[in-house]
Amino acid sequence: MSNEAKLELDGKTFTLPTLTGSENEKAVDISALRANTGYITIDDGYGNTGSCTSNITFIDGDKGILRYRGIPIEELAEKSNFVETAYLIIYGELPNHAQLKKFSDLFTENQYLHEDMKFHFQGFPGGAHPMAILSAMINAASCFDDDLMRWQWGRNKQFDIYVARLLSQVRTIAAYSYRKSKGLPLIYPKQSYKYTANFLHMLFSTPYEDFELKPEVVKALDLIFLLHADHEQNCSTSTVRMVASSQANLFASCAAGVCALWGPLHGGANQAVLEMLAQIHKEGDDGSKFITAAKDKNSGKKLMGFGHRVYKNHDPRAKIIKKACDEVLSKLHITDPLLDIAKKLEEAALKDPYFVERKLYPNVDFYSGIIMRAIGIPVEMFTVIFAIGRMPGWIANYKEIMEEPKSRIYRPRQIYTGKTINEFVPLDKRK
Repeated sequence: MSNEAKLELDGKTFTLPTLTGSENEKAVDISALRANTGYITIDDGYGNTGSCTSNITFIDGDKGILRYRGIPIEELAEKSNFVETAYLIIYGELPNHAQLKKFSDLFTENQYLHEDMKFHFQGFPGGAHPMAILSAMINAASCFDDDLMRWQWGRNKQFDIYVARLLSQVRTIAAYSYRKSKGLPLIYPKQSYKYTANFLHMLFSTPYEDFELKPEVVKALDLIFLLHADHEQNCSTSTVRMVASSQANLFASCAAGVCALWGPLHGGANQAVLEMLAQIHKEGDDGSKFITAAKDKNSGKKLMGFGHRVYKNHDPRAKIIKKACDEVLSKLHITDPLLDIAKKLEEAALKDPYFVERKLYPNVDFYSGIIMRAIGIPVEMFTVIFAIGRMPGWIANYKEIMEEPKSRIYRPRQIYTGKTINEFVPLDKRK
């Protein structure tokens, strides 16, 4: 079987090498295409372009498969937790007892922010979006570490400490960001609390009373973090790799990931789900009218939280989180009209031929938004939760590109379609 592809251009035939991944994914290597032929490829949105090889996450969208380092997401959701899964994603193997304890201890040691960062938080206006504060403050946190400011690409002996510091402090920054946006006093982390419980404590406790940490709530949020920990070369992860390719430091690269994640077509999708549900309720609909309108392409109505660019089958994360969603709502005895509407939409979409034929199944954003609303997390914090969860994947991708000996700065090409040679016209002669 040939391991080369042939391309005919301008009466000439060129050979291009091919690659096959460990899961039999196939690619044509066009790295030397422009140098050899003078041509480049056009692939709007990079939907058919592999920007890298990676051994972190595997997705088969047609079969609904997601694996971190080869381990099915279903197994990790059932048997692991976010911190252990973060270690797996970043370092490539499940930790033993000693490794997990050291990793967790580093989180505890690095969870506090420099006290002077309070002044940075105070500089944001009231009502500032927590995602804006989060990205800015991740960058600001790096300024308080001289070694990080003198980052040596691929030669930093404290990389493990910075990994733990970023993963730990992102919770503190996220909680502070929300409390600042609401004008609430900051709550310090507690050394006795584990990762997710500590975040909820910093988010919801008061100076006078600790937040009641219900096990089902902590477990559900930890699961949301785990399910979002990595997802191959999505928009934000590709952004992190793009910035990292310039040899920017870890904090700066991941802050860029936060900015990319903010958009409603990416991390903001679960917020869009709740906004859709709120609008349906405001209009006095139980979801029935909206379902009908969503099938009319001229209505302007779009069913948020359904379908996925990668998955042409059920999103495997959605199956897991749907079960958790049902359990949380049952245990918390939640009564919420928006949640009733969500169930109506889910039921209709799973049975309606229009959505079934188009494989528009509920995705992870649909259920995660419902869970977060049920446990009291404000809508403006939904994307921040996503950012916390995605941090291990960003760090792992940063580490991967940093350790690649042939790594070079990312620099896509373009096809120019503007004016050809033009002349400057003095201002007094312009029409």
